[in-house]
Amino acid sequence: MSDQHEVINNLEDFLNKAKIEISKCETSSDVDNLRVKFLGKKGVLTNEFLKKLGKISPDLRPVIGSKTNEVKNEIQAEMNRKIDELKENEDKIFEESLWVDITLPGARREIGFEHLVKKTQKEMEDLFISMGYEVKEGPEIEDVFYAFEALNTPEWHPARDSQDSFYLESDKILLRPHTSPVQIRTMENIKPPLAIVSPGKVYRSDYDATHLPMFHQFEGLLVDRDISVAHLKGTLEYFISSIFKKDMKIRLRPSFFPFTEPSFEVDLMWEDKYGGCQWLEVLGAGLVDPNVFKAVGYDPEIWSGFAFGVGIERITMLKYGLTDIRDLVRGDLRFIRQ
Repeated sequence: MSDQHEVINNLEDFLNKAKIEISKCETSSDVDNLRVKFLGKKGVLTNEFLKKLGKISPDLRPVIGSKTNEVKNEIQAEMNRKIDELKENEDKIFEESLWVDITLPGARREIGFEHLVKKTQKEMEDLFISMGYEVKEGPEIEDVFYAFEALNTPEWHPARDSQDSFYLESDKILLRPHTSPVQIRTMENIKPPLAIVSPGKVYRSDYDATHLPMFHQFEGLLVDRDISVAHLKGTLEYFISSIFKKDMKIRLRPSFFPFTEPSFEVDLMWEDKYGGCQWLEVLGAGLVDPNVFKAVGYDPEIWSGFAFGVGIERITMLKYGLTDIRDLVRGDLRFIRQ
């Protein structure tokens, strides 16, 4: 009888110690480790109690065996309760980690900077919109008809040499060398009178301190009755003075473009940082060639117009005092933040 009481007392002590250790567990893995320690094949319950049943007298085995199973079940139940408790706490902590107090001030984020080219383009667009022009855009991958032929520049024309580059797949498709195709596409779909500007990326095989293989061009077209060089010069004078925010002198120097006749290089009287003045070429312009009107179905006996084209990077460099056009594409934060 004393053996029975001793074994039962040992089982009670084992149960109490197990409950204490289970209560101290902080994670589910801690509970799993105790499960192996107490109830595993080589655990305390097996080695200390179950394996010793054979040494107990046969009449006591049922009582001790029943008590052992009772202890085992209670330890198992205690572990399950602990795991449920830990899981509930873990879920609560996880949910709290996701909670955001929307009344707190937002995180401060570094504010970016509008690129100088885009900033200048918007200024130019706003300026011409205020004069009644519409902004038109077109594809950057263009057909040679719109890029050259409709602009009075057939395949044999020497004026194509400086722009004839970046062909794709065939000799009929290329990256547009100017935004003039937008003018052709617009005139094909809109009857005159019209006034548009067409900003966008263009591509030519140049790369040095003053030229990029990809740059931004801003072209303008006005078509109406009895348009003359006086209208062109007045528009450009207003544009140049407005974009630089001071009165500026320009001159129209005779030149040649296949899509305008007469054609002009437009020079700007520019004061350098040393106080000297010089003429700087800033854009090309002219009255629309009658052959261009014929290509889009306009009657050149009725309609006339002017067109101009300027590199947005060139205006940006003059406006902000830049000396190397490549600074605009290098992505140097020190330059961008100035």
